[in-house]
Amino acid sequence: MNEGFDMALMLLAVGMITVFTILALIVFFGNVLITLVNTYIPETKISRSVQSVVSGSIDPKKMAAIISAVDIVTQGNAKVTSITKSE
Repeated sequence: MNEGFDMALMLLAVGMITVFTILALIVFFGNVLITLVNTYIPETKISRSVQSVVSGSIDPKKMAAIISAVDIVTQGNAKVTSITKSE
């Protein structure tokens, strides 16, 4: 039984070290990729103006709530260009 327990502990250690190593590599290469993209690809400036939406189809209060929610969720990086009601 002692040999089986030793084998189980060894397999547990090897598995945990393997998972930790793979996750560490993913984090490392992800950070390298983010740094390279932020360095060499310029950020595009997005206009915060909202194009006119067809009035009458959506309540202005609901339209303001949708625009506000999009602005909060995307932290100002997106804009609402049109709102259509799906059926």
